[in-house]
Amino acid sequence: MRRLFWPLILGLVGCGILVALGIWQLQRLAWKEEMLAQIDAAILAPPVPVPLHPTAEGDRYLPVTAVGRFTDKEILVLSSRQGEGPGYRVITAFVTADGRRILVDRGFLPEMERGIPRPGVEATITGNLQWPRDSDSYTPPPDAKTGIWFARDVPAMAEQLETEPLLVVLRTSTEMTPAAEPVPVGAEGIPNNHLQYAVTWFLLAVVWAGMTGYLLWRITRENHRKPAQRKPAR
Repeated sequence: MRRLFWPLILGLVGCGILVALGIWQLQRLAWKEEMLAQIDAAILAPPVPVPLHPTAEGDRYLPVTAVGRFTDKEILVLSSRQGEGPGYRVITAFVTADGRRILVDRGFLPEMERGIPRPGVEATITGNLQWPRDSDSYTPPPDAKTGIWFARDVPAMAEQLETEPLLVVLRTSTEMTPAAEPVPVGAEGIPNNHLQYAVTWFLLAVVWAGMTGYLLWRITRENHRKPAQRKPAR
């Protein structure tokens, strides 16, 4: 029995830790689903005028509306879309009726349509404020020859197009011929893998329990064999 004690303790502790991690991931799943539901509700709320001093902390996903005019000043950000291949996100300077200049992400443009003219046009737009996190230390700078960007860097794009560092991701527009297909903000892009993590931890707990059971069986088997292997005393 002494040889079984520590393997049994190790097995029970290991299984307990793995099961606890699985339960924690289920709790995280419930929290994430509630958060995503709140984000969805915020995204689809009635739009408001673009605030004067929005912040990423307090106004991310805020639905807004504005009346004004798309200019012909734009940035094309390299992108792709499942089923359509490579293309661009069209970022255009938009002048509101009260004279503000903001950035509008008009959506996805297939690569073959890059050369189609996109002149300035008046429109009423609705969309959501967003501060994308597309770039990191490995993102290359915009290509000087082609003018193509590789990430939506709001401060840099605002400097390039002479606008406020404020981006509206388009949901709808009254322009007769849209310059691109809108890609509205949605919670579906936020990862939620907690169920997968929970299943992984529970499966590891099953494997750990199986390995522990096998080890205990081996020890018990060896203990039963030892008396039979002893040589009789002369």
